[in-house]
Amino acid sequence: MSLPSNTLETRAEAADRLDRALVQAFPDVSRTRIQALIAEGAVTVEGRTVVEARHKVKPGQSLTIVLPDPIAATPQAEAVALSIVHEDKDLIVIDKPAGMVVHPGAGNETGTMVNALISHCGESLSGIGGVRRPGIVHRLDKDTSGLLVVAKNDRAHHGLSEQFAAHGRDGRLERSYLALVWGVPERRIGTISAPIDRSTANRQKMAVSRGANAREAVTHYEVLERFGTPPAASLVRCVLETGRTHQIRVHMAHIGHPLLGDGVYGAGFRSSAKKLSETSQFALKALNRQALHATTLGFEHPVSGQALHFESPAPADFATLLDALRLNNTEQ
Repeated sequence: MSLPSNTLETRAEAADRLDRALVQAFPDVSRTRIQALIAEGAVTVEGRTVVEARHKVKPGQSLTIVLPDPIAATPQAEAVALSIVHEDKDLIVIDKPAGMVVHPGAGNETGTMVNALISHCGESLSGIGGVRRPGIVHRLDKDTSGLLVVAKNDRAHHGLSEQFAAHGRDGRLERSYLALVWGVPERRIGTISAPIDRSTANRQKMAVSRGANAREAVTHYEVLERFGTPPAASLVRCVLETGRTHQIRVHMAHIGHPLLGDGVYGAGFRSSAKKLSETSQFALKALNRQALHATTLGFEHPVSGQALHFESPAPADFATLLDALRLNNTEQ
């Protein structure tokens, strides 16, 4: 008897955790998705429902997943303009402007990238997680501009998530950012390896921490330009080895060089603006955000295996501040 179209069945090939056995059998379904289905009671072992992903299965045991029908996403489709750098049937690369929120949330229920993607992609997003929503595999802060890739289906989501989980250490993923920071790091090229956790003093902030829940965070940086004599600021390229919340902002502040315009992690440096020329001060005020731009994104296409590489020039507000800082250099 044939199985319903929403049912997947296999037999365990070896003794292993249930979630790992299912990922091996159904590689187009992400591990995160499988773990969620197990917790929801949608998986059976030998006809018995199992809700623990770590449940041990034996070779030859029958494993079944019942996939829920796709349901409408809570976010609604909105005709919000997107700057599309690349698009195919599996994924879409967006050049996100500063000020755009990625996911709807309290105070940002509409006008987000998710709302725009639901409108733009329509039914092509219907397979992700059983919900018609785009597969965001990484994020950018609201006030950070630049490149971001979104999966359109479970297979792409699984492949991209795997690359981001590897943090680029296998050579497939590349992410670099341009940042304007106060002062100049002591070393022209360096690595900041400092675990990050939510701040105990302010739960709205992240902080370098040695606590039990802190997660590994590694940022590589290179100083590209210095501005002023003595230098009041510098242009730095940051390459992420991990992708923690606010990682670059926290790490640069940790070594004493927070980002220009960062009112959260660089509040103590507001008076440093007086060291800049009037033109630079005006441009910094007009920026009105942290000076951070995701300029490079490279990854292996999760379906075709093709190496993809994208570059995004600094947006107008960032470029204006950079030009003003450079002009100050030539006038000195």
